[in-house]
Amino acid sequence: MSFIELRNIKKEFKIGENIVKALDGINLSIEKKEIISITGRSGSGKSTLLNILAGLEKSTDGEIIIEGEHIEKMGESQRIKFRRKNIGFIFQSYNLLPQYTALENVALPLALKGIEPKERIEKAREIMKQVGIETHENHRPNEMSGGQQQRVGIARALITDPAIVLADEPTGNLDTRTSIEVMELLINLFKEKGTTFLLVSHDEVAKNYTERTINLLDGKIVDIEQIFRGTILT
Repeated sequence: MSFIELRNIKKEFKIGENIVKALDGINLSIEKKEIISITGRSGSGKSTLLNILAGLEKSTDGEIIIEGEHIEKMGESQRIKFRRKNIGFIFQSYNLLPQYTALENVALPLALKGIEPKERIEKAREIMKQVGIETHENHRPNEMSGGQQQRVGIARALITDPAIVLADEPTGNLDTRTSIEVMELLINLFKEKGTTFLLVSHDEVAKNYTERTINLLDGKIVDIEQIFRGTILT
């Protein structure tokens, strides 16, 4: 069995008298340490798929198996514990708390786990140095550029050493140069740490850094592009 298995995943929403199929029978196997992008036009089901993988939403049908554990069978509190232990999330809009400094934002996941202040501050400073944002530890979000805020978001996602990191349009609010810097940072970190990485992106820059690209249309996988030594194999 692969590290992550999605079997016939369906997600339906009822809007008035109509049933909308956000995901319509997704089957996908993901190996440990794989780096994958998920693409597709607006409404294709990309973010819904990411949210279901993270346990933020429940699927209507199907199986989600991560390292042998059935996520779809878990209650909400179990999913929260599983997510805190195993999954980091990087957001397009950064989702930093404006009243906190960069250091406090990065350390927050450890605070939620009950880690003592001294230990979490030391860990936060260590991870901020890894992502090149250590000089801004006392800055608040409104005192940083978009690229700097995203580095803080990356540090926050990595501070718990998750086996899986999910990213929803991580370069969507960044210019091309900063997008390249952020993607190179992410890929180098994840390869070093052996992290499994899935990102949703419209950005061709981001897609160029992944090993496989999963293309969605109307909630279904329509194509998988395999990247091998710079060549796309469809």
